Amino acid sequence: MTNLNEEVTKILGQYFEDINKEIMTTLSNIGPEDLREASIYLTKAGGKMIRPALTVLVSEAVGGTMSSSIKAAAAIELIHTFSLIHDDIMDKDEMRRGKPSVHKVWGEPVAILAGDTLFSKAYELVIKSKDKIESNNPEECLGRVNHTLSTLADACVKICEGQAQDMGFEGNFDVKEEEYMEMIFKKTGALIAAATEAGAIMSGADEETISAMHDYGKLVGLAFQIQDDYLDLVSDPDSIGKPVGSDITEGKMTIIVVNALANANEEDKKRLVEILKIGNESGNCGQEYVDEAMAIFDKYRSIQYAKNVALGNIDKAKKLLEILPDSEAKHKLSLVADFVLERQN
Repeated sequence: MTNLNEEVTKILGQYFEDINKEIMTTLSNIGPEDLREASIYLTKAGGKMIRPALTVLVSEAVGGTMSSSIKAAAAIELIHTFSLIHDDIMDKDEMRRGKPSVHKVWGEPVAILAGDTLFSKAYELVIKSKDKIESNNPEECLGRVNHTLSTLADACVKICEGQAQDMGFEGNFDVKEEEYMEMIFKKTGALIAAATEAGAIMSGADEETISAMHDYGKLVGLAFQIQDDYLDLVSDPDSIGKPVGSDITEGKMTIIVVNALANANEEDKKRLVEILKIGNESGNCGQEYVDEAMAIFDKYRSIQYAKNVALGNIDKAKKLLEILPDSEAKHKLSLVADFVLERQN
């Protein structure tokens, strides 16, 4: 696992400088200064940039180049960052990537504006990418840009829908697995699917390949969120940057909770709901309740179930890569998929 982590970190690092340069260039002319600094703040806070790297990797895997997809890749990262800023405001989270959240530093009004600015700059970047597409057909270039813009717009709507669904799950302990999977696709998977789809679009892939790359991203995104659910219960606090079992202490619905509630006997189900309600109402239900919930999860093998679902999604995602010709980029896409399942933070 360590070797895979190192290998994927190296892969992501190969694209970081170019993507970051695009981001810094497009954000450098924002004014006034506090809005500019608030907009730039999280982009300098150490994110992995998996999403934009996937955009470039898919572009290369379908026969394109970094030049044709780099602005779309940077746009994906700006949209991701915008969503984090707004999520932190809504969830009242005070820390992000080991630093105070944007709204804690500049206040909520400026943080909202910073998110809105990043959202707008993302679309500006995609529009400007038409001059970088390697094609002598202006109509084809415009078509790729419009297709990418449509893809990003659809993903942004889904992100908002997913956040609304997630908020609606608070205090609702009758959530079905299909409802939960729909929510995490919209909240997490949709932008990763847009990232991989955009890479294929910008490099002129055919519709079958574009669709396959969208589905690859969707499955990777689902596995990414399920792995987060899993890590919350099995990692050490230093790795994930928060106490183990924090989802339980906050009464959150995860695939593990959903599975346990669906399979538990009436006594265990009632007790688990009681624990989640305490967390939901207090925001921190205490370690003894976490231990009790963990025992219920173990009894019904819900933690292993979540791991198996994530593994199944990654296997399907890698299967979709068979549509691509053999290349170094294709191999890297397979490694990134494995990394999503094996990462520890």
